[in-house]
Amino acid sequence: MQTRVRAVVVTLVLSGAVLSCREDAESPTAPSPEPALAVTATTGLTWMQMSAGAFHTCGVATDSRAYCWGLNPNGELGDGTRESRSRPVAVAGGLRFMQISASDYHTCGVTTDSLAYCWGVGADGRLGHGGIGTRLKPTPVRGGRHYRLVNAGSAHTCAVTAANRAYCWGDNRLGALGDGTTTDRLVPVAVAGGLRFRRVSAGSFYSCGATTGDKAYCWGGNGSEIGDGSSSGVRLVPVAVAGGLSFRQVNAGGGHTCGLTPDHIAYCWGRNLEGAIGDGTTIDRPTPTRVSGGLSFGQIVANGTRTCGVSTSKRTYCWGSNFTGALGDGTTTDHLTPLAVTGGIDFGGVSFGNGYHTCGVTSLKRGYCWGHNAYGQLGNGTNIGPEICQSIPCSTKPEQVVGPS
Repeated sequence: MQTRVRAVVVTLVLSGAVLSCREDAESPTAPSPEPALAVTATTGLTWMQMSAGAFHTCGVATDSRAYCWGLNPNGELGDGTRESRSRPVAVAGGLRFMQISASDYHTCGVTTDSLAYCWGVGADGRLGHGGIGTRLKPTPVRGGRHYRLVNAGSAHTCAVTAANRAYCWGDNRLGALGDGTTTDRLVPVAVAGGLRFRRVSAGSFYSCGATTGDKAYCWGGNGSEIGDGSSSGVRLVPVAVAGGLSFRQVNAGGGHTCGLTPDHIAYCWGRNLEGAIGDGTTIDRPTPTRVSGGLSFGQIVANGTRTCGVSTSKRTYCWGSNFTGALGDGTTTDHLTPLAVTGGIDFGGVSFGNGYHTCGVTSLKRGYCWGHNAYGQLGNGTNIGPEICQSIPCSTKPEQVVGPS
């Protein structure tokens, strides 16, 4: 079964029909020691935050400049070209960013003056500029609102304003925008219900958010990832996640969702393909299920078939599918429960790419990536390795992101 699933993934990679989302990797403020890892080029930039897309990666450097690297046929790198890059290239326009979010084939960011910009594929209105055209450089999201954060999903985008209101735009065929309709939106539309959100997360064809009162809500297409106890249908407006738990953060993936309680306990729910829920089984869970291992987490991120979390001691643990070494443990073996990423590195945050790579920012603000590298998305200056995983260039261990082109 696993061989069949992975063959499908490769087919989807080539067709562009990949689904999922990720959460941004941020560096903490207090640095701590980390071991030296071998690199193939200059250590380059230092990073505030990094976000892995499907086959590209973007980050905000400590000077607030944005850089991207990896696959670029639709301008998702934002450098004004369609040329793929194996090392960071500056996003065009000279904007200063405080946060960035890379998705399958588009990227969005919030500037230091709290305005949202998007670039890449514009289908379904996911760029929010009022049309469906592709953009090779950052283009303002319509509406002029001031945002705290933006999160790019597979074909839609969501953001939270300074007043903690959630807005979404793009593909709405299954209600992922949460406005009570299934009408695609070319510009931001308010999520129904009047809830105030601390953060929102745009997944494949659904979205989730954690309110300022620590309650989790999800909306959109449901195969059990909505978390309300059902495993079918659509939810056109936010519905409460079952179980009565409090959540400080929630992250929507491609088929499952994960969240963290205020006391740092991780729960996941949804489809459990290849062990993505982390409870030691492959049984789907329509309501929150505690992740095994008793770890305390400060961050958790989900995608279609795997999950990673950064513990409160700053170590990264991953579980689920390990295709192309995306779990970072030095192997390509799947794991049903959390397993530490190799190298003993202190991470402030990690971010998933839906095309099977993972990136993180360390306590010393260095960037590392691992997993799939056929398009240079690891940022190590090559797209041919350093390893080969089932005929795909990869790295099963963290590789340091090198300097710009």
